Amino acid sequence: MLVRVATTALGITAALLAVPACSTDAASTKPDTAPSARTGKPTDAAQQAAPLTSATLETRLLDQSDLGSGYLRKPERPTQNDDITVIGCPALSELGGDAATGGTHTLPHMAKASFTYGGSSSEFSEELYSDSVEKLSGGIDRIFDAMTGCPTYQVVAGGTPIDMASQKLPVPHGLGDEQWSQLLTFSTGGRSTVVKQTAIRDGSLLLIVSGSPALVDRHLDKALAKATATS
Repeated sequence: MLVRVATTALGITAALLAVPACSTDAASTKPDTAPSARTGKPTDAAQQAAPLTSATLETRLLDQSDLGSGYLRKPERPTQNDDITVIGCPALSELGGDAATGGTHTLPHMAKASFTYGGSSSEFSEELYSDSVEKLSGGIDRIFDAMTGCPTYQVVAGGTPIDMASQKLPVPHGLGDEQWSQLLTFSTGGRSTVVKQTAIRDGSLLLIVSGSPALVDRHLDKALAKATATS
């Protein structure tokens, strides 16, 4: 039950991350003085590359041969339209919108994959997005600020209450142009699951890895190297 709930909550997080990138200029006009978990700065417009297609992004995801033994890819689940409510975090609730209910707020250029490890409840997921630097940088920045700005809140997904706790983490310096990282704790039914989520923007590409903290740390560098490979 807890694994299913944590997976549901991660799906909510992934959907939320896509919302600002589909908006107009609100994300890109965020004041530089706002709190942020990021480092680095957006690339100059002249250096921006055209967005990569979803088909190209798919080839840049880690697969079982990259991860090593013990990993099994999870099949894609159909979009769930559970009723989602965020309680105790107005900023996150406002950003959620239709995406939190499985709506259409997704970027046109994206690919994702999820894996289980060692036959246990440990999971690792990777998402790749490609768009303009302004959309990627502004969108992910607003979401991480909203989530880490609410140390505790609650998500009700399909009638199941999930107590959430978020904590901003030190970012992995030296990777990409901008970085964000947080630790999320999902609690329900007296049990808890801890998930690490790290995002790195490299030019017009955004990488998000989520899952067991140990697995995220183990595969982050490898995921970025494959995602940004040019050949």
